[in-house]
Amino acid sequence: MNKDITALEPKEIWVNFAAITAIPRPSKKEEKIISYMKKFGEDLGLETIVDKVGNVIIRKPATPGMEDKMGVILQGHLDIVPQKNRDKEHDFENDPIEAFIDGDWVTANGTTLGADNGMGVAAAMGVLQSKDLKHPAIEALFTIDEETGMTGAFNLEPNFLKGDILINMDSEDEGELYVGCAGGTNSNIQFKYTKENVPENFTAYKISILGLRGGHSGLDIASGKGNAIKIIFRQIFEARKNFGIKLADIDGGNMRNAIPREAFATIVVPNNNTEAFEKSIVIYEDAIKKEFSEVESTLTISAEKVETPCCVIDKKTQNQLINAIYATPNGVVRFSDSMPGLVETSTNLSIVKSEKNGEINVIALIRSSVDSAKTDVENMFEGVYGLTDAKLWFNGQYPGWKPNMNSVILKTMQDVYNANYGKIPEIKAIHAGLECGLLGGIYPNWDMISFGPTIRYPHSPDEKVKIDTVNIFWDFLVKTLENIPAK
Repeated sequence: MNKDITALEPKEIWVNFAAITAIPRPSKKEEKIISYMKKFGEDLGLETIVDKVGNVIIRKPATPGMEDKMGVILQGHLDIVPQKNRDKEHDFENDPIEAFIDGDWVTANGTTLGADNGMGVAAAMGVLQSKDLKHPAIEALFTIDEETGMTGAFNLEPNFLKGDILINMDSEDEGELYVGCAGGTNSNIQFKYTKENVPENFTAYKISILGLRGGHSGLDIASGKGNAIKIIFRQIFEARKNFGIKLADIDGGNMRNAIPREAFATIVVPNNNTEAFEKSIVIYEDAIKKEFSEVESTLTISAEKVETPCCVIDKKTQNQLINAIYATPNGVVRFSDSMPGLVETSTNLSIVKSEKNGEINVIALIRSSVDSAKTDVENMFEGVYGLTDAKLWFNGQYPGWKPNMNSVILKTMQDVYNANYGKIPEIKAIHAGLECGLLGGIYPNWDMISFGPTIRYPHSPDEKVKIDTVNIFWDFLVKTLENIPAK
């Protein structure tokens, strides 16, 4: 296993990327990386500011002869999605990411890599460090908590940044320029349950859904990957109907913007039905494996006998929960009419977790590039959960980013790419929540675009970045900065 990613080219990116992979930075736990970036800017002798929520802004003056060019904001987010394989021992708040070279890719040992958005952060750091690049006035904006709430973008102060062009470096396909993204909202559901004693002559089992690939709930939502929560409740629904099981606890998913890879439930089964229940698990696993054979080759479904729990969820709440989760929309709702192949509207049933205090919390992330369609899906949730006693509310709404096909930076980057690589890059929108939508609301004068190297399977332990595209990404950024138009 070759761990020396600092030997890769361009060193301007890989050395910085290696440095930040050593710094724990899960969402909402970015104190260490904020401190590192503050020192990074100050050590370069550049104006460095940490704002009230933890965003880091580093300013670098224009190089000689570039003073009359439009100012550029290079933007990326500092946090990463903390996902790991079940058998991997890793503390995301204290342990460094173990990045290594795997053929044509760089990946991580059993965890998310943090190329989302470490690549963008490292590229901006390279520009700030450089003593020989030609560029206009630069403001590097490093936001916090993009992955779990866009807290940094939400709280960015207006009239503080001075630039004219925002280059977001958080998209994940080299050779493509992104000019729009979906908006989103969090759907929150909370059940209250009472504890009931486990009846006599019942046997306890722990159902486990393991080995799913997971991934980004926007970029990968059309991939057909399995959702562990939907899979486990499908089995629980059948087991309740056929065997009279009772639900003691449930734990599925852990990030609102990651497709759930694992789910666990403790149930109790009447003793006279245990044999039939165990056989049903084998049959169910075989059926689900066949359904997902093209995308989920390592899926396993099991039920093992465990110690009888102290109690189970009361019957009324159990039934409402099982029925509602089974009926909750999940996955692609609609594809875009104007951009074939692009998902317009989707949902990701992200988290279902019972707590010992008598609460069951359910979270789903709704995305859409069309506000009316997003409202329609919100109404679907109200329709489903309105049939229960659960409390439902929506929060964390963030706007989409409407494409501007007359963008100056779009035209500039198209021309630069064509001149240097012999083709015009594809122009796309993305079914993910780039910060551009929020930032454009605070700074409506900004001309915005997003690009990046090729990254696959973000938000999962399979995350990887293609090495040769990082070289193009850096070269394209450098040449773009050299060709920024005049004010």
